[in-house]
Amino acid sequence: MTNREGAPVWFELMTEDPDAAQAFYGSILGWTFEPMPGGPEMDYRIATAGGETVAGVMRTPDHATAMPDMWFFYVGVTDVDASAEKVKLLGGRVDIEPTDIPDVGRFAFVTDPQGAHFYLMRGDRDRESTAFAPMKPGHCCWNELVTSDQKAALDFYHEMFGWENGGSMPMGGDMGDYTFINHNDEMIGAVMDAPEKDTKPFWNFALQVADIDAAKAAVETGGGTVRIGPTELPNDGGWLIQATDPQGVKIMFVGPREAGS
Repeated sequence: MTNREGAPVWFELMTEDPDAAQAFYGSILGWTFEPMPGGPEMDYRIATAGGETVAGVMRTPDHATAMPDMWFFYVGVTDVDASAEKVKLLGGRVDIEPTDIPDVGRFAFVTDPQGAHFYLMRGDRDRESTAFAPMKPGHCCWNELVTSDQKAALDFYHEMFGWENGGSMPMGGDMGDYTFINHNDEMIGAVMDAPEKDTKPFWNFALQVADIDAAKAAVETGGGTVRIGPTELPNDGGWLIQATDPQGVKIMFVGPREAGS
C-alpha cells in the first residue's frame, strides 16, 4: 500500500460470518478471495477485482465481539506513531496502539472526536494502493462520514490529513448540507449529518459496480436489503443504491444503468 499522506489505502469488513460475507460481496462485485497467511487463529481474506487487491474480510477477533459487523477504511500516513499521537491531541482516541503486521506494515485503530472509527496505516512497501479507484468496478469509489457535528469533523480531518472542504449542497428538509471532501484536489467523499440524533457516527462506503440493476438484484438474491434506490446521482455520476448486507452492515453501490431501465 502506498504511504501517500491522507489517501484512503485499504477497506476492510469486520464480521462474525466471513463465509456469508464472501458469498454476498463476491456475487455482487465479482470479487475473488485468497486467505492472508497468518496461522489458524486468523481468518483474513483478501478480495481481488480485475487482478487488483481492493479489500479485506476479517473475522471479528475475540477482543472485539462487542463491536457490530462494520466496514472500515485505512488512511495512509508516513508515521503511524506520530499520527496516533495527533489523533489524541485533536480530541480523538487511540483504541489499538501502533502495531506492526509482518510483511504488511504498521497500523493503529483510532476514533475521531465524534466517535467514528478508522485506521492509520503505513505500508512496508511504497507501492500504489489499488483499493480506492472511482469509476472502476469492484473498487471503493466514495467515503462518506455520517456524523453528529460536520464542522468539528471537517476541522479534525483537515488537521489530521489536510482534507479540504470541497463545497456543499443542501439535502432538503432538516437534513442539512452534504459537504464534499477533497484530498490533493480530488473529491474522495463527503460528510453528512446523522439522520437520527442517536446514530453513532460512522464511515460509510460506496463500491463501484458495472450495472446498478444487476447489483440490486444480487443484493436481494443474496439475502441483503436495498433500503434506498436506485437513485440517480447528479452530474452524470451514475446511480446509487443504499443497502444492508445479510449481517446488517450498511454499504452503498454505485454504477451505470441501461438506458430505459
